[in-house]
Order: sequence, then structure tokens, then C-alpha cells
Amino acid sequence: MLEARTAVKSLHAYRPPLAGRQGLRLDFNESTVGCSPRVLARLRSMDAEALARYPEREPVEGEVARFLELDAAQVLLTNGVDEAIHLLCSTYLDPGDEAIIVVPTFAMYAIFAQAEGACLIQILSGANFAFPLAELLSRISERTRLIAVANPNNPTGTSVAGKVLLEMARAAPQAAVLVDEAYFEFHGETILNHTRRLANLFVARTFSKAYGLAGLRVGIVAGDAEQMAMVRRVASPYNVNAAALAVLPEALRDQEYVEHYVAEVRRGRIDLERELQTLGLRYWPSCANFVLVRVGPAHTEFIQALRARGILVRDRNSDPGCEGCVRLTVGSEEHTRALIDALRDVVGKLMPGISKGHRGVRE
Repeated sequence: MLEARTAVKSLHAYRPPLAGRQGLRLDFNESTVGCSPRVLARLRSMDAEALARYPEREPVEGEVARFLELDAAQVLLTNGVDEAIHLLCSTYLDPGDEAIIVVPTFAMYAIFAQAEGACLIQILSGANFAFPLAELLSRISERTRLIAVANPNNPTGTSVAGKVLLEMARAAPQAAVLVDEAYFEFHGETILNHTRRLANLFVARTFSKAYGLAGLRVGIVAGDAEQMAMVRRVASPYNVNAAALAVLPEALRDQEYVEHYVAEVRRGRIDLERELQTLGLRYWPSCANFVLVRVGPAHTEFIQALRARGILVRDRNSDPGCEGCVRLTVGSEEHTRALIDALRDVVGKLMPGISKGHRGVRE
């Protein structure tokens, strides 16, 4: 009888709650305004012949590499950051190897590593989700073949200094070190330029968030040219679809659109954190386009009450160290204002003891 591999049978399936997402979607950190009009115009210009051909990835990779000020050989376009993670795990992990992650973090690092039969080492973040560098360094061994860090981190919004990430990469030259910069635009700090100097360092980016292209599934992984040649061996030559390849250059050219949206998000993040402080809700200052809030035992009712007002937010209660927590995406000025108005109403009715005279706490 046919059976899946043992490593696959033991995986915890990741099923994001995508069904029935009607309303203001502040649950998946998507752009709340969508992509540039130039992207839509390019999509409308595509004809049947363009869709009938197999997509050619390399010319667009060259444009992306120039935009990032990297060599074309350093950049691989991927089907979102998810595929970038998958490719690194397929390239560098053998059964029995060790992969290190700091939790809570993005679920797919663990899933793809374990699917390769790797032994997953999960290190709990420190107080207020501080990055546990000393403990991580102490867990590196000759079996360590992958370390994955989201910076800024999801779901916490916290960030790690570049010098800390580089120290980690230098401490494990035998391991592929992935720094996932999916939320780079909202943070503004990167170690992408160090991929030329450290052969084991990889950086991933996505066009799902600030660029509003989540539905087209396009991202990148960048690294040392020789190592990227190995990663390309396990990538499909047609992994990024024709529509995504057609519109990505237009998205890159309209930086004014992206920068305007990012500026709105950054202002909205400040406004939201200020409101959470006033409402008496505990939160963690964020470097991304979302804020993690500790609601407590009423988190389910809190989420349902916001949904009843047409606003979707994400339950993060099951993440390590996130008991009672909810993640709120920050969008445009209009959408952040709608969220704040709803929060005032929900907190006032659901948690009146918090909203009367108790100040919030920056964790």
C-alpha cells in the first residue's frame, strides 16, 4: 500500500483561515489598497498568446536584480517567499540535519524543514519577544544546516539588528542562514548587501505586502552566486506565472505608489499603537504593517465582535508566548481609522474594566 513518508505524515498541517473573508481584511497583512494602477493596466493588456506561452523568468530577474543592486546570478524569483523557504530546505537539508528557528515565527519554516526529515530546534524568544542570540549560538552544532529568521518577525513585529544577524551567520558557516525580509518596506533596514560577502547568507523578499501582489504569488531569494546556482537546480523553470512576470517590472517602476502606501502604514502604526495605549490594551511596538495585541481570555469574543463590525483580524493565541493575542494589520489611513473606531466600540462594550482608567502597556 502506498504511504507518504514518515516525515510528511507527522507534519502539522497549516490551514490559514481564508474562507468567508468578507469585510475589511486586516487579518493576513495584505495591502488594503491593492496594487499600482500601472500593474492593472499591464494585466489588461495581456493577450491570449501571452498566456499560451511558458513564462520566461530570467529577463525579469535581471530587472529585479538591478533594482536591488545585485548581480543577476544572485537573484531567483520565486512563487512567493513560501517557495523560497521550500527551495532552501530542499537544497541544504538531509534527513537528520538540524534546522533552528526562534518562536513564535512564520509557520512555514518548520513545515518545510520537517518535510525534509530535518530535526527542528525551536528556541523560545526572550522577554517581550527579544531575540535570544546567546541561546541560539549555543545550539549551533555541526549538524546545523539551516537557520531561519523573519526580520521583522511575524507575528510579533519585532526586529533584530543587522549586526546580530551577521554574527549568527558567521557562527554557522556550514548552515544556510535565511533572513526573511517580507516586511522590509515597513521597516527600512536590510542586510541584502551582505549576501555578496557571506556565502551562507540568503535574504528573501516578497511583493505580496507593500506592493499589493499577494494574489500573484511572487517573491525573491537572493544569496551568493555560487550557492544560488545550487538552489536553481531544485527550482522549476516555470515557477512564476506569466501574469506575475508581466506586471512585476511595472510594480517596480511605480515606487511613488509603494512609498505613499508605506508612509500611510507607518503613520497608521503610530496612531494605532497610541490608541491601544489609551484603550488599556497591551501591545508590542512593531516594525511591520501589523501590531500584536494581548487581549487576554476574551480574545475570541474580541475577534468576533470586530468581525460583526465588518473587520477581520487574526487570532494568534496558539503561537508560543502569544496566549490571548490578536494581530491587527495596519493599512491605509482610511482603514486604520475604521479599525480604531471599531476598537473603541468593542473595548468599551466587551472590556469596560480595561477602557476605564487603565493605561495600555508597551510590552
